Amino acid sequence: MNKKILHFVVLTLLNCFLYLTGMSQSAPAEDENIPYLVTFGAQADKSWGDDDFCQIFFFMVPKTHNVPFYIRVFDPDTGGELDEQKGEFNTTVKFSVYGGKGSWSDPDAKSVDPKGNFESGSLLDSKLFDNNSKYDQKWYTFGPFNALEGEFSEELNGYIFKVIAKGISGDDGNLYQYFMSTDKRENKPIEGGNIFTYKYHFRLSNNQNNVSQIYPYLDDKVISVKILNYDWDDDGFIRVVSVAKRGELCTISEDSKWASTELPVTKEERNTSMEIQFIKNRAKLVKNNNVAVIIQNQYGESLPFYVIPIGGIPVYNPALRMKAVERK
Repeated sequence: MNKKILHFVVLTLLNCFLYLTGMSQSAPAEDENIPYLVTFGAQADKSWGDDDFCQIFFFMVPKTHNVPFYIRVFDPDTGGELDEQKGEFNTTVKFSVYGGKGSWSDPDAKSVDPKGNFESGSLLDSKLFDNNSKYDQKWYTFGPFNALEGEFSEELNGYIFKVIAKGISGDDGNLYQYFMSTDKRENKPIEGGNIFTYKYHFRLSNNQNNVSQIYPYLDDKVISVKILNYDWDDDGFIRVVSVAKRGELCTISEDSKWASTELPVTKEERNTSMEIQFIKNRAKLVKNNNVAVIIQNQYGESLPFYVIPIGGIPVYNPALRMKAVERK
């Protein structure tokens, strides 16, 4: 067997093994190498990396799941060493869980701007969190929920729930994590479940050797993508890897601004996940960098980022790249 082909096969098998054994239903996922999600209070300065003070995530429970489950939030308060303080802690963030018809299918729910009917569906539970040490670096659990309380999707073959973290007041940054669990007190994943979002607000690591990554899914209708990033703050560079892209570089954004990069999508990349990598600045330390990322198709529709990438983590296949060049 050709050494290059053997190397590719080994990488693919290793990728599949890691995908099947190492993934869990957390957001951010362990494999993404992202410390925390972030949502600022409604009076915060947008230059701190949050352009709308709201983050929406969707939790997919498979159709076959027939026992109660829970949505857990780590460190939901805005206070303590994990959160980003601006003066005295004065921030309140509201976490709300929605299910029922329209909670995911309503176009406003999938919009990258929290406007219109983005709080669609039936409110199942909510709670306000402020500077309360009771929840500092601890888990708060919403639920139990029954899968049938969600909105059924034939496309995903499961029930969808929506969680909105919304900055109500204050100017501090709330850093937190999610986990979808079968247990109220422990993080135990649901077999076949997944978590996704259409706009990812997150904190980059302060480790300059760190590489983070997120995984948008490209369906069979995508022929090109626009990748947008907000408030990058000169913190290294952003590149794209897929089965046909080895590491395309993206334009990076300035303070409080968006930047975009358009890339073609080949036939081989459709119905696969793409990997967007965030490589820290090695020359200087940019601390506590918060960014937002969106990816859109040729129609301007936002594509989902799955914490467990559909089809597994993409591995570049040089043969596909060579094939694409030969067609020209």
